[in-house]
Amino acid sequence: MALRGVWQLEKLIVNYCDWGGSSSGIRAFIESHLLAFKENNPQLEVVTEVIRGQHPHLKGIYKNETQRVVCVRNMDPEEVLDYPTKLRNTLGRKVVKMKEELLKM
Repeated sequence: MALRGVWQLEKLIVNYCDWGGSSSGIRAFIESHLLAFKENNPQLEVVTEVIRGQHPHLKGIYKNETQRVVCVRNMDPEEVLDYPTKLRNTLGRKVVKMKEELLKM
């Protein structure tokens, strides 16, 4: 999401295993959807890293130096595509619980 016209997500890191079964969906995502996602989001740096023996996950790094990590094990490529979009559309702020009730009109 853009705050005052500036996209808040700086970097997206895609971690996956090159032989594990839980990473099959993200490997298919990288082959089919990742290039189009990069082209549609030129403001975003996308990095892929192979980490053997670990479940796949996406890590979003925001301008305010916060990180969000999403596990994408055993997901289809279409399901995986939702998560980079959700990471891009969030501000990276912590979720704060409201102390007071909102007034209803």
